[in-house]
Amino acid sequence: MVLGGQVNKDIVNLINKHGGRAVGLTGADGAFIRAKKLMMPNKDNPDEMLDIGQVGEITKIDPTIISFLDSGDFIPVIAPIGVGAGGETYNINADLVAGKLAEVLKAEKLVLLTNTPGVLDKSGKLLTGLTPRQIDDLVADGTLSGGMLPKISSALDAARSGVHSVHIIDGRVEHCLLLEILTDHGVGTMIKSH
Repeated sequence: MVLGGQVNKDIVNLINKHGGRAVGLTGADGAFIRAKKLMMPNKDNPDEMLDIGQVGEITKIDPTIISFLDSGDFIPVIAPIGVGAGGETYNINADLVAGKLAEVLKAEKLVLLTNTPGVLDKSGKLLTGLTPRQIDDLVADGTLSGGMLPKISSALDAARSGVHSVHIIDGRVEHCLLLEILTDHGVGTMIKSH
């Protein structure tokens, strides 16, 4: 209710207030994000799968509704909620939804906002440009872990599936999107597809 109602509608209202034409959706609207229950392996017993509640993973995205809204110059604001085969709703990681949508829509760019400067090395220095191979190395040596992993996973999947560049930028920086896209130095990490 918070994601699909309050937060989604607040974002829609802000966009509309500033001259945009936003429409709020969840993946359950038109059943355009299909999902199934996400089961997690038990850390103590990897053969045992744990039910973590109404958390889901994407099985399919139908881009028809997004394409329809785009053709009318509407801005879709999508809450990361999917629908199961029986009509049950599942919360899905927002970065994973954004990445999969970018893949399905054949987007040129994917921008993920976060509350860090971007992808950091072990000493805390910003890594401004990465390739999928370099990211694999950073995950393998433990540099990337924790909350950055879903963003990195989504970014890698998108980059490997045709999205030309993925940007992970600090949403706390004023005008961060403009700085990243329209300046040479940017404000975060850019991951190229190759």
